[in-house]
Amino acid sequence: MSTESTARNQYLEGNFAPVDQELTVTDLAVTGTIPKDLNGRYMRNGPNPISAVDPETYHWFTGTGMVHGVQLGGGRAGWYRNRWVRARRPSAELGEPDVTGPQNGDGGVYDSGPNTNVGGFAGRTWAFVEAGAFPVELDHELNTICRNDFFGTLPGAFSAHPKYDPATGELHAMCYDWASWLDHVQYVVVGPEGRVTKTVDIPLPGMTMLHDTALTPTMVAVFDLPVLVDLDLAFAGRFPFRWSDNYQARVGLLPRNADDARAITWFEIDPCYTYHPLNAFDLDENTVVIDTVVHSRMFLHDILGPSEADGRLTRWTFRLDTGAFTSEVISDQLMEFPRHNPSVGTKRHRFGYGVETVNNVFDLAGLVKIDCDSGSTLVRSLGDGQQASEAVFIAKEGATDEDDGWLLSLSYDPKRDASDLVIIDAADFLGPEVGRIHLPQRVPFGFHGNFVADHRG
Repeated sequence: MSTESTARNQYLEGNFAPVDQELTVTDLAVTGTIPKDLNGRYMRNGPNPISAVDPETYHWFTGTGMVHGVQLGGGRAGWYRNRWVRARRPSAELGEPDVTGPQNGDGGVYDSGPNTNVGGFAGRTWAFVEAGAFPVELDHELNTICRNDFFGTLPGAFSAHPKYDPATGELHAMCYDWASWLDHVQYVVVGPEGRVTKTVDIPLPGMTMLHDTALTPTMVAVFDLPVLVDLDLAFAGRFPFRWSDNYQARVGLLPRNADDARAITWFEIDPCYTYHPLNAFDLDENTVVIDTVVHSRMFLHDILGPSEADGRLTRWTFRLDTGAFTSEVISDQLMEFPRHNPSVGTKRHRFGYGVETVNNVFDLAGLVKIDCDSGSTLVRSLGDGQQASEAVFIAKEGATDEDDGWLLSLSYDPKRDASDLVIIDAADFLGPEVGRIHLPQRVPFGFHGNFVADHRG
């Protein structure tokens, strides 16, 4: 993992630094208890370069994907595993043949193992990334099975952030492929059986970094924001996106039942960037609300990672009948990685959970709970000097209240240079930890994951 260059890169240091081995450990120490209704796999994906990279040019978003997982059941932690997500380039670096399955495009961004998200859908486990590469299917033990283009039905790119609609069982994604599409993005719907049922091409004036979307029962959002492909960076082999002061920021709302992009209603907004909406809902037949973490800029000065982040949870309200748009900060707390109880997806929600950031960078600290109705904000530390990760919400058995569930978050403990999986009662957010599973190594700072219950595949 070492490099010959003396250049510094914060995304290769500390707990950003990659780990160099795949482990399977079944004897995990536990402090406290593991609730007996947690039966399934907690999984998290993130960048973890296999071989040496150049610190002068390495971008955090480009490292080979590595999935970490902990199996829970019957009040026990059955195993911890970590596995690189195989694809053409990482398989070659590991001295293995390429995995099977079709590949979108040839070379470059398409060759790496998906590094952004992992979850269960249609009875299978999927690793996802944006910008063109097909999803990769994993087995129960996190080993790579194959590239999977939803069984031959995906026409091109997919997203790291598909939105699940609990009412229909569908995945909805807003997809881009900067290496092949410079003038449009594509709305993709995947049905409950894991096959694409709908696509809509959406022309854009530039190729924005369309990281995520927002979904309501009637609308899907297009975030057309001023982080754009920079061809000079692309031709130099660098991460190809940079902030543009000259690009009009806007949000489009496309009716889910539309088959043509001309049905979009566009709203111009002040320059900003958002990675991650918390949730969205229809307030009434003419009003759409999106709660999202908004940053004032991104990749203006630092093109190696999101160090210019200054995200605050913000409520965007769109009036379809009048074209009016309003933006209101819900909480001044700096944060990222917002999550909600999955049962309220596309519905009006009250609570959001995220990770505290400090110093206007992706310098992670404790966990955050925000009451989106009142703006009331709670912040809890996971321990002296420890740094949290995205918190995943799992509803308790028989839960009726929105916050009646467990929060699972990885916490990096610098004192033992390893990570723990921490369990917190969401309703008793500042109360005692429920349990802490001590993992045998660091889990480098990464991106997203999910809990997949045993009965869901």
